[in-house]
Amino acid sequence: MNTVNNAPQRHSSSVPNVLSTLSQTFGKMNQYPFLKWVMLIIGLPVYVISFIIYLIKRKDDAYQRLWRELHQACTEAGLKEKLITKHIEQQRRKQTFFQQKIDELKMKQVAEKRAEDEFLQVVEDKVQEELAQRGEDQLTFASIMRLLLEHPVFVVLTFIPGLLFYILLFLYMNPYIKYIFERLVSTLFVIVGVAFFVFTILYISPFDPAANILGVTATKEQIATFNQIYGLDQPYWIQLWQAIQGIFTFDLGASFAGNENVVDAIARKIPITLLLTFIALILAIVIAIPIGIISATRSNTFLDYTLMFVALIGLSIPNFWQGLIFILTFSIELQWLPATFTPGNLLSIIMPAVVLGTGLMASIARMTRSSTLEVIHEDYIITARAKGLNERRILWRHAFGNALIPIITVIGLMFGGMLGGAAVTEKVFNISGIGSYIVDKQFIPDIPAIMGGVVYIAITISLVNLLIDILYAFIDPRIRSKMKQY
Repeated sequence: MNTVNNAPQRHSSSVPNVLSTLSQTFGKMNQYPFLKWVMLIIGLPVYVISFIIYLIKRKDDAYQRLWRELHQACTEAGLKEKLITKHIEQQRRKQTFFQQKIDELKMKQVAEKRAEDEFLQVVEDKVQEELAQRGEDQLTFASIMRLLLEHPVFVVLTFIPGLLFYILLFLYMNPYIKYIFERLVSTLFVIVGVAFFVFTILYISPFDPAANILGVTATKEQIATFNQIYGLDQPYWIQLWQAIQGIFTFDLGASFAGNENVVDAIARKIPITLLLTFIALILAIVIAIPIGIISATRSNTFLDYTLMFVALIGLSIPNFWQGLIFILTFSIELQWLPATFTPGNLLSIIMPAVVLGTGLMASIARMTRSSTLEVIHEDYIITARAKGLNERRILWRHAFGNALIPIITVIGLMFGGMLGGAAVTEKVFNISGIGSYIVDKQFIPDIPAIMGGVVYIAITISLVNLLIDILYAFIDPRIRSKMKQY
């Protein structure tokens, strides 16, 4: 029975708690100028209604009433005249000391200005002191907004006109959602920035798409018709706007060469590159992390030197040379693996994945070694050993988790390099991926195709980095605590 009776009370108390959290979130966001302006723009109807209520309540504000009373009391007490006299005497003594000519009119003007400022400050101090004694606060627009956001009726009435404003507040109520939201917003700016720079570089490129595609025999009329069909005769800003708009609407039009739909072509080619990159990434992680840990636990031994020397070689080998050596060895000589990639044949992706993941494998192994070495000499690891804990338990439960942050950082950074540098591997193994697609279109230059390929790769890299940043919070409790602090 008690449970049944208490259920409605818990439900009714949850609404004030949510509104109180909403009000506190607004107060925190209002401290940041950028967020303050964003809230004002998207929540203008809410701000207008709140400002009207603020003007009405301001008439009966204790601060305003008390300020007028104390201002009048100080004026009647002759405080301002005393301050003017004080400042005049200070000016006269100063000018006399430095043997300067005394200008009575100018001295009086300066004294009156300083006295006025000091008079207002004295009144303000007295008002604040009196409010503190009474336990009251000064009524401000921000405080009115916070009070109104705690009232369910106000929130219900202003929810529809201020929908974006309330969505933003609810997003910022949870630190994790807030963090993800801010990263997604920053990703949008990254996409626009990448699109701007890529388009600008292609626009000022000396290559002429019409001349390259139509050939040297093309007439001026044919080139003009080509430019008109693809909008190349329009001003720079119009072309840039159409390119950015096409990226977000997934409508980049047709490519200059082949007249194929750019988005459809990218949709066919990018999964192959992503598959190759993810297989190379998993392969690198599975092999490199154990190697790094083994090297760290047996540091300065022959095994450590050997493993790190092999890792250094892996960092130094160019992808194209390694790919050619693999084809000569495993395809032509030993005939174990196919020389080129064939969709549906899993064996054909082994060599490209190994070649693409070699550099990442070496980087992860070296970073794992250095990070683990740094952690296993910390005081808490020494304390765990002194307590008699098993060495394996110390390594995997206490050391490895704290050593993961720099390792994950390297993985996130190198993933972007792998995705962007997959073009060389794709060319060597004849893989029709997004990397080789961009390279083929570069020398025309096929602006829609290059823009789509580069920007969608940038989007993929941004989302992967967002996932990496989220993993930080799950791995390191210190990062979680910082995320909760606004």
